[in-house]
Amino acid sequence: MRVSVLVLDGVFDSGLTAVLDILHCANGLRGRLPQPPPAWEVETVGFTPTVRTGAGLTVSVAPVERVADCDLLLVPAVPRFDPDQLIELVAGPDLAPARELLRRARERRTPIATACAGSFLLAEAGVLDGLCATTTWWLAPYFGRRYPRVRLDRDAMVTHADGVTTAGAAFGHVDLALTLVRRASPALSDLVARHLVIDERPSQTAHTLPSTLAQSDPTVAAFERWARERLAEPLDVKAAARALGVSERTLQRTTRAVLGSSPVRFVQELRVEQAVHLLRTTDQPIEVIARRVGYENAGSLRLLLRERTGVTAGAHRRGSR
Repeated sequence: MRVSVLVLDGVFDSGLTAVLDILHCANGLRGRLPQPPPAWEVETVGFTPTVRTGAGLTVSVAPVERVADCDLLLVPAVPRFDPDQLIELVAGPDLAPARELLRRARERRTPIATACAGSFLLAEAGVLDGLCATTTWWLAPYFGRRYPRVRLDRDAMVTHADGVTTAGAAFGHVDLALTLVRRASPALSDLVARHLVIDERPSQTAHTLPSTLAQSDPTVAAFERWARERLAEPLDVKAAARALGVSERTLQRTTRAVLGSSPVRFVQELRVEQAVHLLRTTDQPIEVIARRVGYENAGSLRLLLRERTGVTAGAHRRGSR
């Protein structure tokens, strides 16, 4: 497979090197399999002969016209830590040639793959319209508002729809590259993962910080503050809505639009977050912690911790030591 890796100015260094290293490793290990898949012919391409990465490194690239003959166009992300700056970048004149390149590749039915903030560039080019896609978890509310024609999967680490593959947060480039290898050979993907000590991460959920997502909307941010002050009390969504000066329906709708979940689930996440903090920073018994975060029964908290974090209460406490 001929893979063109599009290197844009300011590219996320580890995102670029992750996909290059994993495909290089797959080529090096494929000979160990009884029936190896074909090798990957990987080439970096760009709009100028050299490109400067986000960390200031210089990368020599082939002309971008080489994309016309590739079997896969892979687009590592150009990160921005401010959502408005990211949207300004992907929609602005500097990346107009990249958007046009993506549109032409899509017209030729060339498979396209990206990760993290790269999903914004694909969506801005119209490549993701009508498709299921993901992006980094903390940018999901902004993505959903700007690109309503894209079916956003907030939790998935990797999605694939109609020849377009997207992956989640920055180091989702690793998961993206392994997914590409897995499509050619699951056995080779496992071999690469073992050699590089990479664990499977099917979801971003365990890494999501609800409070970070809440800050993207004033109503949800106010609801978070209200709920945090009352974590030990039973949740009353109607009372919360009255306190915020909105209808219960508005609170339900806004929370789901911003967080992809209901107010009840959001408060559960806040309770889990606070319980984990107390387990790691205090010696309080689990029964006391359960009451402090709104649960009369410690068993309910234990079950919720395993369900939401994949780790037991005891493991959280041992981890602090």
